[in-house]
Amino acid sequence: MAAPSEKLAASLTRLEQLQKGGRRVFRSAELTRVHRERLIRSGYLREVMKGWLISSSPEAAAGDTTPWFASFWEFCTSYCTARFGADWHLSPEQSLLLHAENTVIPPQLIIYTPKGTNNTVALPFGTSLYDLRRRGMPPQADLTKRDGLNLIAPEAALVSVPEVCFVRNPVEAHVVLSGIPDASNLLRRLLDAGHSVIAGRLAGAFRRIGRGDIAGEIVTVMKRAGHDVRESDPFEPAHVLHTLPRARAPIVDRLHSLWESMRESVIAAFPAAPGLPEDTDAYLAFVDDLYRSDAYHSLSIEGYRVTMELIERVRTGDWDPDNRDSDRQSRDALAARGYWQAFQLVRETVRAAIAGDDPGVHARAAHQDWYRELFQPSVAAGLIPASALAGYRNGPVFLRGSRHVPPRWETVRDAMPAYFDLLESEAEPSVKAVLGHWLFGYIHPYADGNGRMARFVMNALLASGGYPWTVIQVDDRDAYLAALERASIEQDMEPFARFLARRVESAMDRAGTKS
Repeated sequence: MAAPSEKLAASLTRLEQLQKGGRRVFRSAELTRVHRERLIRSGYLREVMKGWLISSSPEAAAGDTTPWFASFWEFCTSYCTARFGADWHLSPEQSLLLHAENTVIPPQLIIYTPKGTNNTVALPFGTSLYDLRRRGMPPQADLTKRDGLNLIAPEAALVSVPEVCFVRNPVEAHVVLSGIPDASNLLRRLLDAGHSVIAGRLAGAFRRIGRGDIAGEIVTVMKRAGHDVRESDPFEPAHVLHTLPRARAPIVDRLHSLWESMRESVIAAFPAAPGLPEDTDAYLAFVDDLYRSDAYHSLSIEGYRVTMELIERVRTGDWDPDNRDSDRQSRDALAARGYWQAFQLVRETVRAAIAGDDPGVHARAAHQDWYRELFQPSVAAGLIPASALAGYRNGPVFLRGSRHVPPRWETVRDAMPAYFDLLESEAEPSVKAVLGHWLFGYIHPYADGNGRMARFVMNALLASGGYPWTVIQVDDRDAYLAALERASIEQDMEPFARFLARRVESAMDRAGTKS
């Protein structure tokens, strides 16, 4: 009789066959009942609903949303295709969000299909799918595909979304409008359906973002065709919408639009910059004195179990992986050593910043080295593969407990140069630091270490205004992550700006740097 371990190995072999090509979602019928029940019991599969399963991990707790959110879009594609064949697409509003690289998991995903039943399908963790019955499918020219999802094409989505979409989703509308090369594809749809009101709305939207050429063409052509077009701006007056350069990747426009819309809330929340310190050595001595506390709290926020004693051993060189098994084998010790090595490089960027150099320029040049120092000890010990030091990620990442899904890995190599462009063009140190921290985590360019890197970036950028090195304590972890989530999901930066402002003010009191 086969041992339990042999039985589980047989079930895992079958699961591995199904997972080829990166699949995470399966029909129950693809596995025998024995394999299915064994894998669910062992934590390698979770049931979404009757007949549908997703990959999971034995380490994932029952309330961990990560396996579901990591599988959400693939599940929706597979489920809708199974039910409706090719006759379905996402709503125009959801299509517009995805075209603008907004990858947040929606509480309810609305599917348009002639085979719909106007029914809500309950899904895990408060999410759902609503199949809205529509007469027929749109013309093929109005549809496009991305990662298996059937989307409404950008021009068709702009024509189809309600006016309130421009108020609810101003960043996404801004990005999609900015990506429209000319008026022709919009006009074709507007003229065919006689959409005079929508034409006026889109003309007003284009004029608001500085594209008066398209706005004028829409109005002129519609009037020549006999339509009474009255131009109206659908955006809220207070929303900041600058002209974005043409022919850029949507993720680049998205980052620029987010930055513009959030910077004023940071300025309003933050204390005035003290100015560059006169005593460079005293500033750096303050940074050095904070190292133990900073390393302890930053590593603890990420789930490492470190002690002040371990950090002190690393700092003083009493870390000996060649002759001490506990140092060689301990994930926590390796992380602490990597933090010390990276900290030394970040300190040099801080030195340059308080000397008046642009920390954004230095961070652009040095951040990959910071990252490699963070993980070099783990690579040297064989805990992670050497390929982990290659650089930006080449696959998706998902954040535990968060509806925010970082941008697709294919966009990261466009996003990071744009990120550093924003840092270098920003004059206000507080905006550099707050948005620099948040946006680094939002992009999540690496497979691991993004939180530590974001806090390094923040402190290098704080130095450019003379603000002191600021430690985010592990006791504040829940409030810290909640504020980051609010910014990423709701595009509301005020809670995070206020959170950091309070921590910076406390650091200023300790350092005696209040202006």
